[in-house]
Amino acid sequence: MLGRAVVGRYYGAEVTVVEADGRPSRFTWNGRVYGIRRIIDHWVTLHGGWTPGSGSQVPEHRHWRVEAGSAYAQGVYELRHDTATGGWLLSRVWG
Repeated sequence: MLGRAVVGRYYGAEVTVVEADGRPSRFTWNGRVYGIRRIIDHWVTLHGGWTPGSGSQVPEHRHWRVEAGSAYAQGVYELRHDTATGGWLLSRVWG
């Protein structure tokens, strides 16, 4: 039996994230608060615009795949934190 690839829907929407101990604990998207129930995965990638020798800190994108929910929806969400700007994006949603 062949496995079926599961691809989440891409959003790229800005979200507000509350952190606890360096990890996201909840986020707000479209006016709804989503509590994070568990962290499924975490990985780091380098920001594409950085060049060695620039003298600045290496900018990273920290990705968090989480199981989260609100009063209206629950699912798996991928959050991305840009360490250079401090901004957070909702990258993907698996509902």
